[in-house]
Amino acid sequence: MTKDYQEVDDYRVFTAPAEVHKAVNSLIGMLQGIQFDNIVNQQELSEIINWCNLHRRFQKKFPFSEIIPLIDNALSDEILTEEEIQDILWLCKNVVHHEGFNTYYDIVTSSLQQLQGIIHGIMADNVLLEDEINQLYNWMDSRDFLKGFYPFDEIYSLLISIRRDGIISEDEKNMLKAYFGNFIDTRTSVNVNSFEITELQSQYSIGGICAVCPDIIFENKNFSFTGKSGRTNRKEIAEIITNKGGIFNNNITLKTNYLIVGNDGNPCWAFSCYGRKVEKAVDLRKNGSSIIIVHENDFWDEV
Repeated sequence: MTKDYQEVDDYRVFTAPAEVHKAVNSLIGMLQGIQFDNIVNQQELSEIINWCNLHRRFQKKFPFSEIIPLIDNALSDEILTEEEIQDILWLCKNVVHHEGFNTYYDIVTSSLQQLQGIIHGIMADNVLLEDEINQLYNWMDSRDFLKGFYPFDEIYSLLISIRRDGIISEDEKNMLKAYFGNFIDTRTSVNVNSFEITELQSQYSIGGICAVCPDIIFENKNFSFTGKSGRTNRKEIAEIITNKGGIFNNNITLKTNYLIVGNDGNPCWAFSCYGRKVEKAVDLRKNGSSIIIVHENDFWDEV
């Protein structure tokens, strides 16, 4: 298998420890995602080989000097066993916890990088299975410390919505594939079908997803509100926030900590569009802001 990697040279600047850390976390996630359905097929194997090829020019540099030969040896028979996967994961996890690397990313950043790798792994064969969706949900459900961070809230609440009735339809799988496509750099994939993802994304508009049961802190935090409340008016909501020590601003700014989305007719668990305030909040989150999009029901529960 050959591929021109020149186009991704701008992506492959793995000379800094922080970039090495990111690359290894992505591999950890990819291996976990590939494992989710307990079957490793040829497309998934080629995606692992592609990861090695993207980093092979750094093979004389730690940790690629240890990881790549281990993967090459494991794949020499074109089969990747459970034991071989665990050996690779063991080495990778030792790397990201190595004294020389663990100062570059905290557990949150490492876990979010692994999450993106998992999504890459489960999409590696362009087939999204119910077992993979449920395994991803279980992985996320056990990591409460990622709440409030992009894209954890968005993906987690979407999974909750889709799994709520106990049935995952083909339409819902396609919806997930469309959304997952936002977190895969197809330039670094040999299998993920960018044309299929683009087509799905033209059919499904997914945005404005609220955090699930978020912790809400009022003291000295900035709040904004959008939509129509199913319970009261905006003035009373502003008064409640200020009485609890918070700051209410009708406009979204870089200082905004929480955007509350009105409940009147809005099923905010899923993928409805709420207009410019939510779009701005989502854009801010994508750019690293810690703003949390809150369903009105969760606001009242906290009050």
